[in-house]
Amino acid sequence: MTPSTVTPRDTGTRSRSRRSTRPARTARYNRREALAGYLFISPWIVGFLVFTAGTMIYSLVISFSHYNLATNVIRPAGTSNYQELLENPKVATSLGNTLFYAVLAVPLEICFALLLAMLLNGVGRGAGFFRTVYYLPKMTPMVATASMFLLLLNGNTGAINQGLRSIGIDGPQWLVDPGWVKPSIVLMTLWGVSGTMVIFLAALKNVPRDLYEVASLDGAGPVRKFFSITLPMISGAMFFNVIILTIHAFQVFDQAYLLFWRDQNNAAPDASLFYAVYLFQEAFRQFNFGFAAAMAWLLFVILMILTFIQVRVGNRFVYYEGGR
Repeated sequence: MTPSTVTPRDTGTRSRSRRSTRPARTARYNRREALAGYLFISPWIVGFLVFTAGTMIYSLVISFSHYNLATNVIRPAGTSNYQELLENPKVATSLGNTLFYAVLAVPLEICFALLLAMLLNGVGRGAGFFRTVYYLPKMTPMVATASMFLLLLNGNTGAINQGLRSIGIDGPQWLVDPGWVKPSIVLMTLWGVSGTMVIFLAALKNVPRDLYEVASLDGAGPVRKFFSITLPMISGAMFFNVIILTIHAFQVFDQAYLLFWRDQNNAAPDASLFYAVYLFQEAFRQFNFGFAAAMAWLLFVILMILTFIQVRVGNRFVYYEGGR
């Protein structure tokens, strides 16, 4: 067929056939893209199913049994492990200590991290150097940090109490007095607050500068700018950090264990018995894995409830640029 003999009907038929093949080609391309994506994330999927979801299901099963790892004997227990959670006084003590620590540590971490982030945000020349220096404590191994704080918090010869004596204050026995055990662990926690600081610093960098310029023209001072501009604009980062730090606070283990429980010959104060420490003792010292699994699921439920409450309440105070 020569070009002179092509009719409009033939042209329309060809254009319709081309249009009809495009969706099929697009669908095949999308399937290939989806398959490639699933192949790339398949290691994570396998790891999640085996090491996270699988272990959670297994721990839920053994929480209804008496499982002693030393004898490798599993006996059905029904709900007796969960009943023991209500009757065991150490569970209540460890939960109370953990709750007290969370209420004390989370606000202090938020305030301290935000203060450091605002200081770094105002640094001009040499900002990279100071960010590196402030982040180094996060890179310090926990064992080294605990060893350092054992020396700093010594009630007789520690550097903190010696500094307090130089200004006429008699420092407490940080590692012995039950009333100061949890504050000492909070001090050790604040040493590694730089991870939260980095999140706040990124949020502060995203606050538009013109908002501060307009506020200055209206006569607003630094305090007014902070509460009217800075806090609303970084409320999303604040919301995220509060949730993450709360979860970490209820799972605190390293600080308390390294300061008080790594030496089994010394009698540690009950004020240092945190929930994760007691769970560890039941699982890997008493080999009572059934009860330890029940404790883990109780902690999971508590964190789910707390997170749900924080999300429902916190969303009312978070500013979203797109509006809600």
